[in-house]
Amino acid sequence: MDTNKRKPVVLIADDDPDDQLMIREAFEQLCVNCHLRFVSDGVELLAYLQRKAAPCRQANGCPLPDLLLLDLNMPLKDGRQALLEIRSDPALKGLPIVVLTTSKNDEDKDFCLAQGAKDYIVKPIRYSELLDIVDTLQVYWSEQEMNPAGNKS
Repeated sequence: MDTNKRKPVVLIADDDPDDQLMIREAFEQLCVNCHLRFVSDGVELLAYLQRKAAPCRQANGCPLPDLLLLDLNMPLKDGRQALLEIRSDPALKGLPIVVLTTSKNDEDKDFCLAQGAKDYIVKPIRYSELLDIVDTLQVYWSEQEMNPAGNKS
């Protein structure tokens, strides 16, 4: 067993306390080794990521999350604006982002995927469907292990 293996960090940007609770419970059930971090709006999200990205600019290695789950409809700065800012920052370019939102709007989906989101998932109604989603999300930090710090061409 590799004792140096880092536990995945998942950053969840969502302002709905009920959604946060359901996401937390799903991760606790399926990924007990995951470290979850929550932010409630786009301003808080960018502040968190920029703090984490600063050491990346100065050192080899990056304490960024292994995955960002991004809600589109948040206060202060919505997920669309946050996605644009994240993708314009070279230190954050490799961060895997999955949009997890209530929006079923095809324009939102097309926009997010065009801006570099890895996936666009409409929030499920049933908890069992959320468990399926969390299970499939684990591929993103597996990719990060193979390509540290998001080093993808």
